[in-house]
Amino acid sequence: MWPDLRLCDLLGIEHPIIQAPMAGTTTPALVAAVSNAGGLGSHGCATLPVDVLEDHVAQIAQATNRPVNLNFFCHAPPVHGPGDHARLLDALAPQYAAAGVAPPEAMPVPGFEPFGAAALEVLLRHPPKVASFHFGLPDADAVAALKAAGVTILSSATTVAEAVWLEARGADAIIAQGWEAGGHRGVFLDLANDPQVGLFALVPQVVRAVSVPVIAAGGIADGAGIAAAFALGAAGVQIGTAFITAPEAAPKPLHAAASALGRDDSTRISRAVSGRPARAHRTDWLDGMAGVTPAAFPLMYHYVGPLIGADAETHQFSLYGQAAALAPEGRAADRLAALVADAQAAFGRLR
Repeated sequence: MWPDLRLCDLLGIEHPIIQAPMAGTTTPALVAAVSNAGGLGSHGCATLPVDVLEDHVAQIAQATNRPVNLNFFCHAPPVHGPGDHARLLDALAPQYAAAGVAPPEAMPVPGFEPFGAAALEVLLRHPPKVASFHFGLPDADAVAALKAAGVTILSSATTVAEAVWLEARGADAIIAQGWEAGGHRGVFLDLANDPQVGLFALVPQVVRAVSVPVIAAGGIADGAGIAAAFALGAAGVQIGTAFITAPEAAPKPLHAAASALGRDDSTRISRAVSGRPARAHRTDWLDGMAGVTPAAFPLMYHYVGPLIGADAETHQFSLYGQAAALAPEGRAADRLAALVADAQAAFGRLR
């Protein structure tokens, strides 16, 4: 039924649907369920300590023998000095006082590091079918080592320039991430001037600019969106929001409820919580944080952590995309099956 089989052939999957690797939300059970159902299950590994990564890789291997994707961040190490620290404590002082919490006196340390030697060593010992990256790619030696181990490399692009950059540095397929996508934007070449390109404009231009398969991501949660992505020239789709409320996903306070009530206008892009632009559930607090210049990613979590801990409902940071209202229900395998059937119906209508 699929009009383009390049992604299926490249990844060894039945359906060209990738469950997005949402760090903190995906679990080994979710990954295995999607892969066993014929899609590509993806695990967000960026925030996992190495020992936990090893354990999760083993759990996934026990639950499926089908292709899976392990995902990591390639952000630049943050630069943050005493002046930045003092500025943020001053900017957030009224919020700490209103919430009745003490500000973090200590300077922040990153809660997680960019993809590096320790994670690479795990992947080389246990090579997955796919390794994907956000915010660029690892260095050339790491990419070469992964490819030599038989790992297929994917990475996200938010512009044509980023897509061309990724292909030139070894990406086997490009994830074209539109402005509609939930979670963190993959922008990396010019973080200060994100052009905010929507998926319908982005995908066909990336398809023209690169020779590798293009995967559409952002604002897709039903069969019509999948069919539209193929009409634009994509060879597959990556979908995250449609799997957030699956029972196999990690339960997060308020997250499932927020995304279940999601509408086209219920999210916004903000840098206020992590330091990088991310689409999250819109709240008065997130709107009000627009005037705060954040710390570099991921250090901003250090400053908002006490607020979220004191009152998670007021200081909510639930990540999901603009198409949440279209998402199917049920277990992960049932959701994938519903997406496949709905896409088949959409292709039929077009024919």
